[in-house]
Amino acid sequence: MPTVAIVTCDALPELDPDEARLLPALRESGVEAVPAVWSDPRVDWSEFDLSVIRCPWDYPERRDEFLAWSRRVPRLANPAPVLEWNTDKRYLVDLAAAGVPVVPTTRLPPGGGIALPSVGEWVLKPAVGAGSRNAGRYVMDDPEQNRQAHEHVHRLHRGGATVLAQPYQPDVDVNGEKALMFLGGTYSHAIRKGAMLDGPYRGMESLYKSERITATTATDAERDLAARALAAVPTDGVPLLYGRVDLVESAVGTVVLEVEVAEPSLFLGWDPPAAHRVAAAITARLAG
Repeated sequence: MPTVAIVTCDALPELDPDEARLLPALRESGVEAVPAVWSDPRVDWSEFDLSVIRCPWDYPERRDEFLAWSRRVPRLANPAPVLEWNTDKRYLVDLAAAGVPVVPTTRLPPGGGIALPSVGEWVLKPAVGAGSRNAGRYVMDDPEQNRQAHEHVHRLHRGGATVLAQPYQPDVDVNGEKALMFLGGTYSHAIRKGAMLDGPYRGMESLYKSERITATTATDAERDLAARALAAVPTDGVPLLYGRVDLVESAVGTVVLEVEVAEPSLFLGWDPPAAHRVAAAITARLAG
Protein backbone atom coordinates (compact mmCIF):
# COMPACT_ATOMS: atom_id res chain seq x y z
CA MET A 1 0.00 0.00 0.00
CA PRO A 2 1.53 3.36 -1.00
CA THR A 3 1.89 5.94 1.76
CA VAL A 4 1.15 9.63 1.29
CA ALA A 5 1.97 12.48 3.65
CA ILE A 6 -0.76 15.09 3.94
CA VAL A 7 1.29 18.15 4.82
CA THR A 8 0.06 20.41 7.60
CA CYS A 9 1.40 22.73 10.33
CA ASP A 10 1.96 22.73 14.08
CA ALA A 11 -1.38 24.40 14.78
CA LEU A 12 -3.31 21.71 12.85
CA PRO A 13 -1.41 18.45 13.48
CA GLU A 14 -4.50 16.38 12.64
CA LEU A 15 -5.38 18.61 9.66
CA ASP A 16 -8.08 21.19 9.21
CA PRO A 17 -11.46 19.38 9.55
CA ASP A 18 -12.26 19.96 5.89
CA GLU A 19 -8.90 18.58 4.72
CA ALA A 20 -9.29 15.58 7.05
CA ARG A 21 -11.97 14.30 4.65
CA LEU A 22 -9.07 13.22 2.44
CA LEU A 23 -7.89 10.53 4.84
CA PRO A 24 -10.81 8.07 4.53
CA ALA A 25 -11.17 8.83 0.81
CA LEU A 26 -7.53 7.88 0.23
CA ARG A 27 -7.80 4.74 2.34
CA GLU A 28 -10.80 3.67 0.27
CA SER A 29 -8.54 4.10 -2.76
CA GLY A 30 -5.89 1.81 -1.28
CA VAL A 31 -3.57 4.60 -0.12
CA GLU A 32 -2.38 5.06 3.46
CA ALA A 33 -2.59 8.77 4.27
CA VAL A 34 -0.67 10.27 7.21
CA PRO A 35 -0.86 13.88 8.47
CA ALA A 36 2.67 15.27 8.75
CA VAL A 37 3.81 18.67 10.04
CA TRP A 38 6.14 20.29 7.54
CA SER A 39 8.42 21.79 10.21
CA ASP A 40 8.72 18.61 12.31
CA PRO A 41 12.40 17.55 12.12
CA ARG A 42 11.47 14.00 13.08
CA VAL A 43 9.63 13.35 9.81
CA ASP A 44 11.57 11.43 7.18
CA TRP A 45 9.97 12.68 3.97
CA SER A 46 11.84 10.16 1.85
CA GLU A 47 9.68 7.41 3.36
CA PHE A 48 6.56 8.69 1.59
CA ASP A 49 5.62 7.83 -1.97
CA LEU A 50 4.18 11.34 -2.27
CA SER A 51 3.81 14.38 0.00
CA VAL A 52 0.76 16.52 -0.69
CA ILE A 53 0.66 20.10 0.56
CA ARG A 54 -2.66 20.84 2.22
CA CYS A 55 -2.69 23.13 5.28
CA PRO A 56 0.80 24.40 6.22
CA TRP A 57 -0.81 27.75 6.95
CA ASP A 58 1.89 29.12 9.22
CA TYR A 59 4.30 29.54 6.29
CA PRO A 60 3.87 33.33 5.72
CA GLU A 61 5.91 34.12 8.83
CA ARG A 62 8.48 31.44 7.90
CA ARG A 63 8.48 31.50 4.12
CA ASP A 64 12.24 31.09 3.61
CA GLU A 65 12.26 28.12 5.96
CA PHE A 66 9.18 26.65 4.27
CA LEU A 67 10.68 26.95 0.80
CA ALA A 68 13.98 25.45 1.93
CA TRP A 69 12.02 22.52 3.38
CA SER A 70 10.07 22.08 0.13
CA ARG A 71 13.29 21.75 -1.86
CA ARG A 72 14.38 18.85 0.35
CA VAL A 73 11.19 16.81 -0.11
CA PRO A 74 11.83 14.27 -2.87
CA ARG A 75 8.25 13.82 -4.13
CA LEU A 76 6.10 16.88 -3.45
CA ALA A 77 2.83 18.09 -4.90
CA ASN A 78 2.59 20.79 -5.87
CA PRO A 79 6.38 20.99 -6.38
CA ALA A 80 8.81 23.45 -4.80
CA PRO A 81 9.22 25.83 -7.80
CA VAL A 82 5.44 26.28 -7.94
CA LEU A 83 5.36 26.99 -4.20
CA GLU A 84 8.06 29.63 -4.53
CA TRP A 85 6.19 31.35 -7.37
CA ASN A 86 2.79 31.20 -5.71
CA THR A 87 3.61 32.12 -2.10
CA ASP A 88 4.46 35.69 -3.13
CA LYS A 89 1.53 37.50 -4.72
CA ARG A 90 3.83 39.30 -7.10
CA TYR A 91 2.73 36.41 -9.33
CA LEU A 92 -0.23 38.65 -10.23
CA VAL A 93 2.20 40.66 -12.36
CA ASP A 94 3.10 37.47 -14.25
CA LEU A 95 -0.56 36.64 -14.81
CA ALA A 96 -1.27 40.13 -16.13
CA ALA A 97 1.72 39.86 -18.46
CA ALA A 98 0.28 36.57 -19.76
CA GLY A 99 -2.96 38.34 -20.66
CA VAL A 100 -5.00 37.09 -17.69
CA PRO A 101 -7.33 39.82 -16.35
CA VAL A 102 -6.47 40.41 -12.69
CA VAL A 103 -7.46 42.87 -10.01
CA PRO A 104 -5.20 45.92 -10.49
CA THR A 105 -2.33 45.62 -8.04
CA THR A 106 0.36 48.08 -6.95
CA ARG A 107 3.43 46.79 -5.06
CA LEU A 108 4.85 48.90 -2.23
CA PRO A 109 8.23 47.42 -1.23
CA PRO A 110 9.92 48.44 2.01
CA GLY A 111 12.55 51.12 1.77
CA GLY A 112 10.63 53.29 -0.67
CA GLY A 113 8.11 56.06 -0.21
CA ILE A 114 4.52 55.18 0.65
CA ALA A 115 2.35 56.49 -2.18
CA LEU A 116 -1.18 55.50 -1.19
CA PRO A 117 -4.27 56.78 -3.02
CA SER A 118 -6.07 59.65 -1.33
CA VAL A 119 -9.56 58.69 -2.51
CA GLY A 120 -11.57 55.51 -2.97
CA GLU A 121 -11.72 52.23 -1.08
CA TRP A 122 -8.59 50.10 -1.08
CA VAL A 123 -7.34 46.77 0.22
CA LEU A 124 -3.86 46.63 1.74
CA LYS A 125 -2.18 43.29 2.40
CA PRO A 126 1.27 41.73 2.45
CA ALA A 127 2.59 40.11 -0.71
CA VAL A 128 3.29 37.00 1.37
CA GLY A 129 0.20 36.09 3.35
CA ALA A 130 -2.66 33.66 3.78
CA GLY A 131 -6.07 33.51 5.39
CA SER A 132 -6.57 37.31 5.21
CA ARG A 133 -3.92 37.80 7.89
CA ASN A 134 -2.58 41.37 7.96
CA ALA A 135 -5.14 42.46 5.34
CA GLY A 136 -7.38 45.48 5.76
CA ARG A 137 -9.89 47.55 3.83
CA TYR A 138 -9.67 51.35 3.97
CA VAL A 139 -11.76 54.30 2.80
CA MET A 140 -8.97 56.64 1.85
CA ASP A 141 -11.23 59.73 1.79
CA ASP A 142 -11.74 59.26 5.53
CA PRO A 143 -8.88 61.00 7.41
CA GLU A 144 -8.83 58.47 10.24
CA GLN A 145 -8.84 55.44 7.93
CA ASN A 146 -6.23 57.12 5.75
CA ARG A 147 -4.02 57.47 8.82
CA GLN A 148 -4.66 53.83 9.79
CA ALA A 149 -3.78 52.73 6.24
CA HIS A 150 -0.41 54.47 6.42
CA GLU A 151 0.24 52.95 9.85
CA HIS A 152 -0.64 49.52 8.44
CA VAL A 153 1.88 49.90 5.62
CA HIS A 154 4.57 51.23 7.97
CA ARG A 155 4.08 48.25 10.30
CA LEU A 156 4.35 45.72 7.49
CA HIS A 157 7.40 47.49 6.06
CA ARG A 158 9.10 47.41 9.45
CA GLY A 159 8.69 43.64 9.34
CA GLY A 160 10.30 43.54 5.90
CA ALA A 161 7.09 42.86 3.97
CA THR A 162 6.16 44.18 0.55
CA VAL A 163 2.61 45.55 0.62
CA LEU A 164 0.02 45.17 -2.13
CA ALA A 165 -2.57 47.89 -2.73
CA GLN A 166 -5.69 46.90 -4.67
CA PRO A 167 -8.89 48.85 -5.35
CA TYR A 168 -11.75 47.24 -3.47
CA GLN A 169 -14.29 45.65 -5.80
CA PRO A 170 -17.72 46.68 -4.44
CA ASP A 171 -19.53 43.75 -6.07
CA VAL A 172 -17.90 41.55 -3.42
CA ASP A 173 -20.25 43.07 -0.83
CA VAL A 174 -23.21 41.87 -2.91
CA ASN A 175 -22.08 38.66 -4.59
CA GLY A 176 -18.84 37.77 -2.79
CA GLU A 177 -15.95 35.94 -4.41
CA LYS A 178 -16.28 32.76 -6.44
CA ALA A 179 -13.63 30.08 -5.99
CA LEU A 180 -13.19 27.38 -8.66
CA MET A 181 -11.37 24.16 -7.73
CA PHE A 182 -9.36 22.10 -10.22
CA LEU A 183 -8.08 18.59 -9.45
CA GLY A 184 -5.62 16.82 -11.70
CA GLY A 185 -6.10 19.59 -14.26
CA THR A 186 -9.88 19.15 -14.42
CA TYR A 187 -12.55 21.46 -13.04
CA SER A 188 -14.11 19.93 -9.94
CA HIS A 189 -16.50 22.30 -8.12
CA ALA A 190 -17.04 25.87 -6.97
CA ILE A 191 -18.05 27.80 -3.89
CA ARG A 192 -18.99 31.37 -3.14
CA LYS A 193 -17.40 33.27 -0.25
CA GLY A 194 -18.93 36.32 1.38
CA ALA A 195 -16.94 39.51 1.80
CA MET A 196 -13.92 38.84 4.01
CA LEU A 197 -12.82 42.38 4.83
CA ASP A 198 -15.15 44.82 6.55
CA GLY A 199 -12.73 47.57 7.50
CA PRO A 200 -9.22 48.38 8.71
CA TYR A 201 -7.03 45.56 9.97
CA ARG A 202 -7.64 44.91 13.67
CA GLY A 203 -5.50 41.85 14.26
CA MET A 204 -6.34 38.15 14.22
CA GLU A 205 -6.28 35.41 16.82
CA SER A 206 -6.15 32.40 14.49
CA LEU A 207 -4.53 31.22 11.28
CA TYR A 208 -7.42 32.41 9.13
CA LYS A 209 -10.65 34.36 9.23
CA SER A 210 -13.96 32.55 9.41
CA GLU A 211 -15.75 32.54 6.08
CA ARG A 212 -19.36 32.55 4.92
CA ILE A 213 -19.42 29.87 2.24
CA THR A 214 -22.09 28.42 0.00
CA ALA A 215 -21.86 25.89 -2.80
CA THR A 216 -22.37 27.34 -6.27
CA THR A 217 -21.83 26.58 -9.93
CA ALA A 218 -19.36 28.13 -12.35
CA THR A 219 -20.31 29.37 -15.80
CA ASP A 220 -18.44 28.21 -18.89
CA ALA A 221 -16.82 31.67 -19.12
CA GLU A 222 -15.65 31.46 -15.50
CA ARG A 223 -14.23 27.99 -16.04
CA ASP A 224 -12.40 29.17 -19.15
CA LEU A 225 -10.92 32.16 -17.32
CA ALA A 226 -9.81 30.00 -14.38
CA ALA A 227 -8.25 27.46 -16.76
CA ARG A 228 -6.36 30.28 -18.53
CA ALA A 229 -5.02 31.49 -15.20
CA LEU A 230 -3.83 28.01 -14.21
CA ALA A 231 -2.26 27.52 -17.64
CA ALA A 232 -0.11 30.59 -16.94
CA VAL A 233 1.42 28.99 -13.82
CA PRO A 234 5.09 28.12 -14.50
CA THR A 235 5.14 24.39 -13.75
CA ASP A 236 8.25 23.34 -15.70
CA GLY A 237 6.18 20.63 -17.31
CA VAL A 238 5.01 19.06 -14.02
CA PRO A 239 1.17 19.00 -14.04
CA LEU A 240 -0.54 20.63 -11.09
CA LEU A 241 -2.17 18.18 -8.71
CA TYR A 242 -4.63 20.82 -7.49
CA GLY A 243 -5.40 24.48 -7.96
CA ARG A 244 -7.95 27.08 -6.99
CA VAL A 245 -8.79 30.31 -8.78
CA ASP A 246 -10.69 33.09 -6.99
CA LEU A 247 -12.75 35.36 -9.22
CA VAL A 248 -14.55 38.65 -8.56
CA GLU A 249 -16.69 40.95 -10.66
CA SER A 250 -15.21 44.34 -11.50
CA ALA A 251 -16.26 47.34 -13.57
CA VAL A 252 -14.54 45.73 -16.58
CA GLY A 253 -15.92 42.21 -16.07
CA THR A 254 -14.77 39.09 -14.26
CA VAL A 255 -11.18 39.25 -13.04
CA VAL A 256 -8.83 36.98 -11.12
CA LEU A 257 -8.30 37.93 -7.49
CA GLU A 258 -5.92 35.08 -6.65
CA VAL A 259 -4.55 31.85 -8.09
CA GLU A 260 -3.88 29.37 -5.29
CA VAL A 261 -1.61 26.46 -6.19
CA ALA A 262 0.47 26.27 -3.01
CA GLU A 263 -1.83 25.36 -0.10
CA PRO A 264 -5.40 26.38 -0.93
CA SER A 265 -8.47 25.29 0.96
CA LEU A 266 -10.41 23.11 -1.47
CA PHE A 267 -13.75 23.31 0.38
CA LEU A 268 -14.33 19.58 0.14
CA GLY A 269 -17.32 19.65 2.46
CA TRP A 270 -19.34 21.75 0.02
CA ASP A 271 -19.17 19.08 -2.68
CA PRO A 272 -19.23 15.62 -1.04
CA PRO A 273 -17.64 13.70 -3.96
CA ALA A 274 -14.73 16.18 -4.11
CA ALA A 275 -12.61 14.34 -1.51
CA HIS A 276 -12.77 11.24 -3.69
CA ARG A 277 -11.76 13.32 -6.72
CA VAL A 278 -8.70 14.50 -4.82
CA ALA A 279 -7.98 10.90 -3.86
CA ALA A 280 -8.31 9.85 -7.50
CA ALA A 281 -5.93 12.61 -8.60
CA ILE A 282 -3.40 11.52 -5.97
CA THR A 283 -3.77 7.86 -6.98
CA ALA A 284 -3.21 8.79 -10.62
CA ARG A 285 -0.10 10.79 -9.66
CA LEU A 286 1.25 7.79 -7.74
CA ALA A 287 0.62 5.53 -10.71
CA GLY A 288 2.30 8.00 -13.06
